[in-house]
Amino acid sequence: MKVIVVGLGVQGNKRREHAGEDYVASVDPNSSEAEFNDIRDVNLDTYDAVLACVPDKPKIELLRYCVEHKKHVLVEKPLWVEKEKQIIELEKRALTNQVVCYTAYNHRFEPHFMKMRDLIKSGELGKIYSCRMFYGNGTAKLVRDSTWRDKGAGVLPDLGSHLLDTCRYWFNTDLSTFELTSAHRFENKAPDHVVISTVNQSLRIELEMTLCMWRNHFTCDILADNGTAHIESLCKWGPSTFTHRKRIFPSGRPTETQVTLVQPDPTWEAEYIHFKSLVESNAASNLSIDLSLQTQLRLLGERI
Repeated sequence: MKVIVVGLGVQGNKRREHAGEDYVASVDPNSSEAEFNDIRDVNLDTYDAVLACVPDKPKIELLRYCVEHKKHVLVEKPLWVEKEKQIIELEKRALTNQVVCYTAYNHRFEPHFMKMRDLIKSGELGKIYSCRMFYGNGTAKLVRDSTWRDKGAGVLPDLGSHLLDTCRYWFNTDLSTFELTSAHRFENKAPDHVVISTVNQSLRIELEMTLCMWRNHFTCDILADNGTAHIESLCKWGPSTFTHRKRIFPSGRPTETQVTLVQPDPTWEAEYIHFKSLVESNAASNLSIDLSLQTQLRLLGERI
C-alpha cells in the first residue's frame, strides 16, 4: 500500500514517520517540506490511501475527494461536519466504492486502555458502579495562538472526543446520556476546561478535560462490586501504570496487582498497522460511532 499524508503538522509528521516505506509524498500549502500544495496535483496512480491530518473545516471535502477517487483514507479525529447527513452520505459512498474510511482514535491502542477493556469484558470486576476519567494537557496558549483551534466548543471536541470514544470502546455507552456539568474559559475564548457526566444511569461516568494542566496527565478510576481498576498516565507521557485491586469481603485491604510501562508511545504505529489490515481485508466502512460522537458533541457544545 502506498500512502500520501495531507497536512504536515504534529500529527501529520507522526503519520508520515509510521507509514515508513509506504509513504510516497505529502500535501500541505503551508509547509516547505511538502511536495505538493494541493491533493489534486498528486497523480492518482501513485498512491492507494490518504492519511488526512487537517483542521476540521476542510475535512469533509478532502474525504469526499478521496472516496470519490477510490482512495482509502485515515482521518484524524474527530470527524467534524456541519450536518450529520454528511457523515451518512460519506459512508454510503465509501461502501459503494469499496474503500475504507477510518477515523483515527489512537488511544484505543494504548496498552492499558486495551488491558482495561479486556478486564471489563472478562466480568472479573462484576457490576461496575462508576468510571471517572481526567485528561489534561498544557496547550492553552498554543490553542489560543492558533489561527483555527480557539473556536467553538474548544477542548470538548479536542480531548472530549477521545474520552467519549473510550466510553464506547470499554462500555458501549449510549453517548446521548451525557450532560454538560461545567464549562470554563480560564484562558481562552473557547472553553478550555469542561466536565460532562451521565445522568440517571446505572453506570455513572464523569469525564473531565482541560488545556490548563501544565504537566500533561491522564487518570482513570473504575469502581465495581468486586474491586477497582485504575490507569495513571499514558505511555507518551510515561511511566504509565495500571492497577487492579480485588475486593476483600466483608472488608479489608484489597489484594493488588500493578503493571508499569516505561516505553515510547506505541499507539501511532499500532493504529497504522490496524488501518492497513482493514484495507487489506477489504473491510466495510462503518461511521456509526462518528455519527454518534458528532451528534452528542454538537448537542453538548450548544449548551456551553
